[in-house]
Amino acid sequence: MMRLKPNGSLHPWRFRLVISLLALCCALISWRIVDLQVVDRDFLKDEGDKRSVRHTVIPAHRGQVTDRHGEPLAVSTPVLTLWANPQQLVAHEPRWGELARALGTDEATFAERLRANAEREFIYLRRGMTPQDGEAVIALRVPGVYSIEEYRRFYPAGDVAAHLVGFTNVDEAGQEGLELTYNDWLRGVPGRREVLQDRRGRLIKDVQVISNARPGNDLTMSIDLRLQYIAHRELREALQQFNAKAGSAVLIDVRTGEILAMANQPSYNPNNRANLRPDSMRNRALIDVFEPGSPIKTFTVAAGLMSGRYNASTVLDTRPGTMRVSTLTVRDFRNYGMLDMGGVIMKSSNVGVVKIALDIGAENIHGLLQQLGLGEYTGLGFPGESVGRLPSHRRWPQIETATLSYGYGLSVTATQLAHTYATLGNYGRRVPLSLLRVDQPEQGVQVIPEDVSRQLLTMLRGTVDGEGGTGSRARVPGYQVGGKTGTVHKTLPGGGYATDRYRSVFAGVAPISNPRFAAVVVIDEPSSGEYYGGLVAAPVFSEIMSGALRLLNVTPDDLPELQQVELPPVQPEGDRG
Repeated sequence: MMRLKPNGSLHPWRFRLVISLLALCCALISWRIVDLQVVDRDFLKDEGDKRSVRHTVIPAHRGQVTDRHGEPLAVSTPVLTLWANPQQLVAHEPRWGELARALGTDEATFAERLRANAEREFIYLRRGMTPQDGEAVIALRVPGVYSIEEYRRFYPAGDVAAHLVGFTNVDEAGQEGLELTYNDWLRGVPGRREVLQDRRGRLIKDVQVISNARPGNDLTMSIDLRLQYIAHRELREALQQFNAKAGSAVLIDVRTGEILAMANQPSYNPNNRANLRPDSMRNRALIDVFEPGSPIKTFTVAAGLMSGRYNASTVLDTRPGTMRVSTLTVRDFRNYGMLDMGGVIMKSSNVGVVKIALDIGAENIHGLLQQLGLGEYTGLGFPGESVGRLPSHRRWPQIETATLSYGYGLSVTATQLAHTYATLGNYGRRVPLSLLRVDQPEQGVQVIPEDVSRQLLTMLRGTVDGEGGTGSRARVPGYQVGGKTGTVHKTLPGGGYATDRYRSVFAGVAPISNPRFAAVVVIDEPSSGEYYGGLVAAPVFSEIMSGALRLLNVTPDDLPELQQVELPPVQPEGDRG
């Protein structure tokens, strides 16, 4: 009988191969165990750390924005942001109502949101809570609810400086105004912290700070919050009094180019943007353009004086109060007869400035306006700033020359117009504008000769203080004030001008004897019956300028002379009864 041999004996080489492979695998596994446990122990440690060590962000404090005296305009305050892991929270449905009430959320809406995100590991519950309210929610100890330390931007001045300062979003990134312009300067650099967490994300140990958070830089603006309040208040009251659509006011230090106040109406509260309207967010003083009208006449007269063909005593015949230029009829308010150069400005004679413009040529007026900064950016770097329009022709038609002389056919912003009058107030020297505090003013460029500037300032005073001047309501008791009124027809979308819609403008300088400030006030579409610049915009100018002169302790230059009173002789002490 034949005996069967084991399979291994039938194929000894195959059996040995399998045994060898098994032995090799055992050897490799053994070596890997020794390697991980003895030689390369850091590997397992790192793998464990990946499942427990986390790097969390240390929020950085955004820089503070202040006015020129250090009053806060934008500050960052610490807040708590609550988040949840829905995968953990869904297992504790009985506590949803308690959590919703603590968060101030509708219970049904809260439950629906959790069910919709049940597969996710992260959702925000509420951002930007005060530390006290946030800690109260955390104290409930609802599984799956956690907190993050963040910062929230707060604006102490509210709507008073909103158009200038702007605002940030929930992540503290600048969205409007100087918050956007200087976002890189203001924002800080977040730090990193190494922490130990369990598998549910709960903090076990704060291990170390890898890199410290670097706070943002502070920003000191040029505005004086006291003057900003005055401009804001007076502009708001003017809109209510004259039932106007909108308005802007700009106040400039003529020597440094610093903008001390820039107010716009309507405004908005950056601390509560729930019902924010886009039109109320616009910084009209830098974005809205308009035809300036009569305030440009000052520089037409300046161009005439600079040409050498005119002097302050030159007399112009404006009779009979109208003038034909090609197909255009130029009209004055009435027949002013014979006017000197100061009278042309004081009476705001269209005929007078047109005669000057046609005589010296539009090129001279255009060149001066261009040197004054019209038709170009102010250099403030404000987001959305408009450049305006300053027309230029190779050969100027007579009609274009005429309209340019009295401020039509070009467009400016309120800030650009204020800059031109600041240059005039600085005796013709143009210095750059600034929304930041200036410690060392720039030298500037002489645009208008100093003697011409002094003559123009005297003429502008006549507009305010002279008999029959159009700007009498711009007076400031105790100070010499000069300025120019403007009443401009608004353009229609399809072309042409509206007959019943106006912009009321006043631009001026004070005090005339030693100018410190220039201001421009623009009121858009007053509709209560009065619309002339001297009636609507001039009183606002007066209040703003009065506040600036008194708060900044500018010496009065228009006080009445003291009367000499003869006193009786003083008797010697011994002769008194």
